[in-house]
Amino acid sequence: MIGHLDSGDRSQHMAAFHRGLAETGYVVGQNVAIEFRAAGDQYDRFSELVAEFVRRNVAVIVTGGTPATLAAKAATTTIPIVFTTASDPVKLGLVATLNRPGGNITGISFFSAELAAKRLGLLRELLPAAARVAVLVNPADAVRAESTVRDVEAAARAIGLQIQVLNASTSGEIETAFAALAGERADVLFVAPDAFFCHPGGAPHDSRDLCTA
Repeated sequence: MIGHLDSGDRSQHMAAFHRGLAETGYVVGQNVAIEFRAAGDQYDRFSELVAEFVRRNVAVIVTGGTPATLAAKAATTTIPIVFTTASDPVKLGLVATLNRPGGNITGISFFSAELAAKRLGLLRELLPAAARVAVLVNPADAVRAESTVRDVEAAARAIGLQIQVLNASTSGEIETAFAALAGERADVLFVAPDAFFCHPGGAPHDSRDLCTA
């Protein structure tokens, strides 16, 4: 049995995951089962959800995102963990090195935080008159929020931009952040790479989906 832990329903990702398993000879419903658990925007639930997987002694824990991965790492040193994260797994303490992860954990990192300078550079090219950038982060994922603000601040300073940090960890707070965005008259919005902003509350294709809006 595989325990799959994420912040919300990722139907497209799950379909790809099933195909990948099938390519290696594991067919869901025949010789492998997957138990999926989602924390939604309540990141503090990851610990209890992964504890359930540990009690059930699943063969592997698959995690999506930094908060789920950190919770899994804290819960077990014996059950294999396979993660996806947008942050640097070495800096997070998830693995010893990229080429030799060590321990019971391995996975994939998109290093999206490293793209902050390039994203701001692209914004400057598209809107050369822009002077003020609003940065939307999710404080529930403190590690990513802090690294995003730090990286954006450094990149913005280098090209003469000012930033305004907006926090949102619930759907209601997203509405509040946009109200503040309108009031402060920022020129552009920089959205942190956080799964919550793709599907607030864990619901796919929400009207507040900042990944497809």
